[in-house]
Amino acid sequence: MKHTDLRDVFRDTALVGQTLTVCGWVRTARESKNVAFLALNDGTTLNHLQIVVDKNSDVVLPAEATKLGASLKVTGKVVINENNGTPEINAEEITVLGVCPADYPLQKKFQKLETLREMPHIRVRTNTFNAVFRVRSVMAATIHRYFQERGYVYVHTPLITGSDCEGAGEMFKVTTIGYSRDYKSEEEYYADDFFGKKAGLSVSGQLEGEVAAMAMGKIYTFGPSFRAEKSNTVRHVAEFWHVEPEIAFAELPDLIEIAEDMIKYIIKEYMEKCPDELKFFEERFEKGLTEKLRNVVENDFAIVDYTDAIELLKKADVEFEYPVEWGCDLQSEHERYITEKIYKKPVFLINYPKEIKSFYMKQNPDGKTVAATDLLVPGVGEIIGGSEREADYDKLLAAMRARGMNEADYSDYIALRRYGTVPHSGFGLGFERIIMYCTGMANIRDVIFYPRTVGNIR
Repeated sequence: MKHTDLRDVFRDTALVGQTLTVCGWVRTARESKNVAFLALNDGTTLNHLQIVVDKNSDVVLPAEATKLGASLKVTGKVVINENNGTPEINAEEITVLGVCPADYPLQKKFQKLETLREMPHIRVRTNTFNAVFRVRSVMAATIHRYFQERGYVYVHTPLITGSDCEGAGEMFKVTTIGYSRDYKSEEEYYADDFFGKKAGLSVSGQLEGEVAAMAMGKIYTFGPSFRAEKSNTVRHVAEFWHVEPEIAFAELPDLIEIAEDMIKYIIKEYMEKCPDELKFFEERFEKGLTEKLRNVVENDFAIVDYTDAIELLKKADVEFEYPVEWGCDLQSEHERYITEKIYKKPVFLINYPKEIKSFYMKQNPDGKTVAATDLLVPGVGEIIGGSEREADYDKLLAAMRARGMNEADYSDYIALRRYGTVPHSGFGLGFERIIMYCTGMANIRDVIFYPRTVGNIR
């Protein structure tokens, strides 16, 4: 049906005085003997448009039109509210498109985020999730624009894979057989399965991304990844979105420069394009959010060696839940202390012990560490993990054999080191985590449409 988006009503002053048709859902309703006020929202803006109904006129106000959650089509003249200077519509005709019963779940003005997670089909109508998913849309477009403007090729890597990028085995299995007692062994089971071998959902598009980078120089992927870790934390979901550039002829310092530039670009665009949402998050979820983001854009990130970070943590006047020693995998409490207490800004941690990092990372000359980096940010912890990739054929094989990996599953990947190998690097940005950082939302379940977590799917 022909109608005007509410976003345009708020933005275009030329519409004042015109008669328009708008559509939306009733957010609030109040009425007196002579007048009724309905607040309408159609999802195109965080702002609600006030509909004024003069009960002494010929306008018919259906009883169902005042019920929260009902959907309406309203025709009327756009005027400016003298009290607040915002546009509103004096209704001339109201049509109820969809009625809403009294058990509509959003009757209360404020509801806990935990409660709203139990109704993902309805929570998107609240101001909070209206703002979250609009920001998510803007940031996704911004990421594509960043890479496209810089000559990267967008590559769609497979979601079903026969190899585990991380080498950790925490993958969801893909099978057409399911539970069965008809097979004597795992080998016999998979031989009879759809692909004739074990398959799973991809934890990352990196391995295939490297293949593409060896032909096209600079590529990126942007899509879902799946991890079967039973990590029931505020930072983990089983299905998440991943931004993964892979760059040929790039070493670790080049990668760090690109990652910092990308993060600043994303945040700057978000601040410019979503001022209403940013203000909302600042008021409701994180005081000082605007200033935090401005500091990120305007200042250089810190670069800290893992070994130096361990020493700083050991000297900290804090009793950590997890003890700190060289060679440990840093926990969220360590990452946040580094960013929030020591440096008070984003930090690239570099040169991790090789034993706690993936097989594909370039081994440093010291024989103990790899040319890896994690970008840690205040309030969230790690949002980027990356490295220079191991370009040496023999060293890559040695790392895989030390982990007992099946070389046959990675034959294509290994072969890249034989056919014109070059220094190359890449990283993965957790899309939900950068959204959390920019909005102040504390739980990853609240920045993804339908969160998939341990024991929970709908």
